[in-house]
Amino acid sequence: MQNAWDCHYSEGGYKDPQGKLSFRGCYWHQTLNYKTTPGDEVEDMFILLNEVKRQIPSITAVSSGAIASDYQRLRVESVCSRLGLVSLAYLWKQDQSLLLQEMITNGILAITVKVAAIGLDPAKHLGKEIAFLTAHLHKLKELYGINVCGEGGEYETLTLDCPLFVNARIVLDEFQTVLHSPGSIASVGVIHPLAFHLENKDTVISLSDNDKASDSSLEKKGSVFVVQGDFPQRSQATWQSNSETTNSVEVRDDRIYISKTKKDNIFSICCWLQDSCKTSAGSHEDLAVVLKHIESQLAGYGFGWEHVLYIHLYIADMNEFATVNETYVRFITQEKCPFGVPSRSTIELPLLQVSLGRAYIEVLVANDNSKNVLHVQSISSWAPSCIGPYSQATLHKEILHMAGQLGLDPPTMMLCNGGPSAELEQALGNSEAVANVFNCSVSTSAIVFTMYCSAHTPPPERLKIQEKQDSFLKQMRLLQLDKGSKCKILDPIFLYVLVPDLPKRAFVEVKPILFVPEDAETAVTSVQNPSCFTVANRWGFQHAQWHDSCIQKCVVSGKICAIILSITENVVVKICSESLGVNDEDVDHQTSVSKGHMERVLRFCVYLLDKVIMENGFSWEDTMTLRTYFPTASGIPLETLSLAFKNAMNELAEMDQRVQVGKEPIYNIVPVLAAGSSAASMNNIITCELFARKF
Repeated sequence: MQNAWDCHYSEGGYKDPQGKLSFRGCYWHQTLNYKTTPGDEVEDMFILLNEVKRQIPSITAVSSGAIASDYQRLRVESVCSRLGLVSLAYLWKQDQSLLLQEMITNGILAITVKVAAIGLDPAKHLGKEIAFLTAHLHKLKELYGINVCGEGGEYETLTLDCPLFVNARIVLDEFQTVLHSPGSIASVGVIHPLAFHLENKDTVISLSDNDKASDSSLEKKGSVFVVQGDFPQRSQATWQSNSETTNSVEVRDDRIYISKTKKDNIFSICCWLQDSCKTSAGSHEDLAVVLKHIESQLAGYGFGWEHVLYIHLYIADMNEFATVNETYVRFITQEKCPFGVPSRSTIELPLLQVSLGRAYIEVLVANDNSKNVLHVQSISSWAPSCIGPYSQATLHKEILHMAGQLGLDPPTMMLCNGGPSAELEQALGNSEAVANVFNCSVSTSAIVFTMYCSAHTPPPERLKIQEKQDSFLKQMRLLQLDKGSKCKILDPIFLYVLVPDLPKRAFVEVKPILFVPEDAETAVTSVQNPSCFTVANRWGFQHAQWHDSCIQKCVVSGKICAIILSITENVVVKICSESLGVNDEDVDHQTSVSKGHMERVLRFCVYLLDKVIMENGFSWEDTMTLRTYFPTASGIPLETLSLAFKNAMNELAEMDQRVQVGKEPIYNIVPVLAAGSSAASMNNIITCELFARKF
């Protein structure tokens, strides 16, 4: 099987694909994605399964026994994707010690037919039942770290009997033992069966009445299909690639708006359409235009989709999700992303209410291919699968960008029962499963949680969502401490966003960003410098104690600064009362969000963001993303908000030459139903979310 390796250089040191080995110099980035290779055994499997599918059209899925091997799982997934089949891997990420014992307990009789690991002697351990070897395998695990289920090729087995063999068991009559590298530290021995026979299962097995009622495995029948015929050496099937031409998409520049952060090595690009509802045939058409323009922007910087780490997909109508996804996969394919497809979050926004197009895209781009992507397309009991060109998580430069997680039950891919709080608990559990793959936990490593709540969630349930979130994270932190975890615990910040709808009509979607340090000793807080002068003071804002209540921040010293700025109606009143020189109660709450006052409010937002950035040793040039959420019910025109933010940034640039303002704004304006720092009070007039990173 083909396996490609690429060497990337970093001051951090060597790293294996799981990030476990570190030496000074450089790290290795492994491309595990399988590429079609004539003569490869994967192509033999493709030919066989294609013939099975042709002769048995009812076949829709393939089950494999991958436990921890990405190499094996990805190749099965590749074949399934090409044939339109679903990959099932229900053993994926299971505890191997428990799994081995469960197989033995359930009557699987298997013998070793190959041994190839230190501590396994062909003379002693070939041809032995796994049940006999269990204790020895666990001893070798403690000594040398082997996989007790043989996942690493330590041994191979032949199953002689199991509950699925309802009529007979296999009995080996004669076999030959072949030794390779005898006398070495890990001698290799193989059994070649020469003769065998089947032994009928005529023994009467005693069952309880309950077992008799439920057990169907003893019926003397099976569901075995025989696929006959000489298979062609080359499959006649053609892979229906989704990467069809996209050049036919027309782009009208007068309808397209772009924003881009100024950071050179990692930046975000956002693209949306203005007032397209009169000419658009639907979300899929607008999405094609937006994706084509993003693709053009990437090409202009010498990049492609393979450089994209994360995609926020905002659409106007979740009922169009299926057609939107069909358009999405035309542009972003696994062929275009050899180092892994981007992670993704998809939500419905009230785009049409503010005269935007039906699709709105934000992409996070890196100028290198050092990302580590987790993309599991198989359905398993581990975490929800991502069938298609979007992955569960992407790790890049110590930041883990996780796809939006729903409250899906992994083996069934159905939303769990129990309402919003149950969905949140399941979504957090799914997030934890993904985080564990990167040797971290959402309870200790999260920087920021964005909690999307559907408008279908009743208001009383929103408070329960926050209570469930707090109790889950507290419980997980205690569990980490019980495990002896010595990682430093971050104090994450939270943003709750109320949106019209979510995929699968879910109540909740969780989108965490985690810090996964290469150096375990990295500080997770910074010493602030409150005396640091910001030129934004020239706007006349004087620091007041209530300013601090507007800010949530999570800072990793010298590396990360995440900020959520919440401007409620009461804060707007305070800002305006200061500018007018009057008391809060003298300000009309209704007029506090007028155009004139909005300009003052946005200056205050920029002032406060600038102050926090400067105090923690960061600059605007370090900004990766900057989003400004506003509720459509506030009646603030998007153009007014955008212009006010643009003017505030221009004024800041005039006051501070370190701030550079380009042709495109660095901020994204995101219309929502509501947003806030807690689930019970999503009543912000303006919410700013800033994420800055130093390298």
